[in-house]
Amino acid sequence: MTETRPPHLDADDFEPELHHPGDHYVEPGEPIDLEPMTGFGARLHPIGWVAVGVLVIAAAYHTVLDTKYMIGNFGWWQWVALLAVVGLSSQPDLLNAVRVGLESITNATRTLAWILAWVVFVVQFFNVITRYGNEYVDQDILIGQASSLAWQTFGALFLLGANYGVRDGVNPRIDFWWADFGLKTKARLDFVLHTALFLPFVWMAARILHPYAEISLGKKRSGEWPSGWRVWETWEQSPDADQLPVGPIKAMLLVGFVLIGLQIVAEIIKTGFVWLGRSDYGDIKEHDAPQRIE
Repeated sequence: MTETRPPHLDADDFEPELHHPGDHYVEPGEPIDLEPMTGFGARLHPIGWVAVGVLVIAAAYHTVLDTKYMIGNFGWWQWVALLAVVGLSSQPDLLNAVRVGLESITNATRTLAWILAWVVFVVQFFNVITRYGNEYVDQDILIGQASSLAWQTFGALFLLGANYGVRDGVNPRIDFWWADFGLKTKARLDFVLHTALFLPFVWMAARILHPYAEISLGKKRSGEWPSGWRVWETWEQSPDADQLPVGPIKAMLLVGFVLIGLQIVAEIIKTGFVWLGRSDYGDIKEHDAPQRIE
């Protein structure tokens, strides 16, 4: 009796089930060539159209309507910033240079986070050794400060490395649904969500954390900074004995959100270029990573 075996199927035999007009599917390592967008909308980068919309709404609230919210009470520098965004959106080379500059900051903080990871390891290793050798060496204060240094360094590591996570797309995402979309669909979703949700949230968090960081570094609630050059004496202290001041690590919360915001701007620029079909500026990276639900 002859045994019948099912035909062998490779991964290449399966095609994505979700398709969208204009989408382009590539395998990891395959050269990417997107169809450029044409028409009136392609004259500006999508971030420019967003800035135009914000300018129109802000002008309406500033001249005709009345509101206590920020949209109707822009400062001069905010008007200038929006006009600059509109101008840059018509110059792809300059806008891409801005994106490259922002991502150079992310590369620098990634290196700092890598260094801090080793600092955490060394300090924690020291804590473990001295914990069991404390009965021979009377250095309780040093051990307490080293423990404080370890957790503060770990916190700084996370805050300095979060923007790198945003750049490499390790933020939570439902991959089994996301992975089947084409590049342009992914770019549109990312652009809209980053612009409408992620960036406003980071902006709001930075505004809230700004006075919090100032107070942590010693600024008085009257609005005055303490005089003298011994600034570390004015930092917020830990409620526990024999611990390092907690003012600097609390101020790092603001720094972390600012870094995330800068990388989000870079992501908005990249996804906008992919939306326009500019693969040369889109910095598209296809990863052959397993699916995950986070």
